[in-house]
Amino acid sequence: MMLPPGAVIGMVGGGQLGRMSAQAAARLGYLVHVFSPEQDGPAAQVAARNTVAAYDDLEALRAFAEAVDVITFEFENLPAASLELLESLKPVRPGAKILAISQDRTLEKQFLNDAGIATAPWAKVESLEELEAAVARLGLPAVLKTTRLGYDGKGQAMLRAPEDLAPAFARLEPKPLALEGFVDFGAEISVMVARGVDGTIRCFDTVENRHKHHILDMTLAPAPLGPDILQEAQGIARVVAERLELVGLMGVEMFVTAKGEVVVNEIAPRPHNSGHWTMDACPCGQFEMHIRAVAGLPLPPAVRHSDAVMKNLIGPDDMALWPQILATPGLIAHHYGKTEARPGRKMGHFNRLFPKGALPGELGVEDALELADGSA
Repeated sequence: MMLPPGAVIGMVGGGQLGRMSAQAAARLGYLVHVFSPEQDGPAAQVAARNTVAAYDDLEALRAFAEAVDVITFEFENLPAASLELLESLKPVRPGAKILAISQDRTLEKQFLNDAGIATAPWAKVESLEELEAAVARLGLPAVLKTTRLGYDGKGQAMLRAPEDLAPAFARLEPKPLALEGFVDFGAEISVMVARGVDGTIRCFDTVENRHKHHILDMTLAPAPLGPDILQEAQGIARVVAERLELVGLMGVEMFVTAKGEVVVNEIAPRPHNSGHWTMDACPCGQFEMHIRAVAGLPLPPAVRHSDAVMKNLIGPDDMALWPQILATPGLIAHHYGKTEARPGRKMGHFNRLFPKGALPGELGVEDALELADGSA
């Protein structure tokens, strides 16, 4: 059943993904009610309604559920009990089961492997002895990660020598941890996939993601890789969405190994930084596709009319360039409404479009992203 215009979509989480989802929802005639501990977060600034409360405030969650027609989230680190309570009161899309899998790296990797999808070799470790045994099996270098709460490079340690094991195990919390064998990868790619209430699946084009300091710096759409790899990645994303019975949007992050094999790194059941290019390069971008799925609307084809490069704006250094970005023809700027530009904080992004099929090479991308001097 499609939600009629004027219905209220509950958004748990108040960050920039909620902000851009709320903007897409408003264009489709919906009201968004944000639930977040922040009084004036990015999503609350553009939403119709806002509940300020802790994510484990069960009384506030009950009142929030009563005030909305359907619930979604833009932030994964939610208490399981909170989402289970919400799901007992109103439809939650994507559901609590999907969130639980995406919150725990070991559950996530086990789900993917059970679905026949390749990941980096891995092992769950609960003690230093188990870590030593896992390293003996998987070899070094390897990456030790928390199973929960890690993002943008946080909650992980690179292990290069045996003496790295004990300090890394002692530092990383909470336990248990996950050890991932080293993947000799040539590219990092991702696919945004949506699935509707009726089972319709739409996959956006496969993109390449480039990082700086473990934070996404740039996305190239489409990924400048062979067609077989691009199609394989979309096929993997489709399988994941079907097996999870997803309703909503999900990012599937993958590595392409030096041998051309595609392995999944992680899934994120929400709009995703690597999908921001779709806002300007597609008739229906990732945020509208997510809202359509959550509201039970038809899902249009996930096609692009242009090639694109997305560039993240991180912390004070990038935001100091905001005047030049606004003065540069061809750059489509998106500001997240955050007041404090802390180091490592995502403050906004811009997209640069190219004719379809005309994404330039390395030097061409650099030239296309060159900023004006701000005097224009």
